[in-house]
Order: sequence, then C-alpha cells, then structure tokens
Amino acid sequence: MDLDSQFELEHLLFKDRKCRTCNQIKNLLEDFYMSRKQKKGLPSAYSYECKDCTIKRIVTRRKNKRLVREGHYPDW
Repeated sequence: MDLDSQFELEHLLFKDRKCRTCNQIKNLLEDFYMSRKQKKGLPSAYSYECKDCTIKRIVTRRKNKRLVREGHYPDW
C-alpha cells in the first residue's frame, strides 16, 4: 500500500476560508458552522458565512417581540 497516494497535504493541515459576509479569512473548523453533517471532513460540509456573521444576521432579523405583544405589527 502506498500511503502517499491516499493522503494529501490538505488533509493534514487546517484550512482557511473567506467569509462571504465580512470578507475576513478565518479558520474553517473553528469559525464556520458545519451545515452538512453527513459529509464530515470535507470542506464543502461547512457554511460560507462565519459564526460571528451568522449570529449577527439572526439577531438583527429576529422580530421585536415587545411590539408584537403590544399589538403593533409591521406593515406587510
């Protein structure tokens, strides 16, 4: 068996990815959510938006629950 043909250098090193929202280069394993759990270990299993930007997006798009309780609904 030839081990060199089975493994590439990319499998042994941590990869970096550029966030499509903030355009910063961050560590793939630590700073991005895994979006496809059935494809563990592949770079395509991780999202293209970092965890910080995802949290900011979710918080800003969440409805203001105080306005809904008071009876004020947004104009649709």
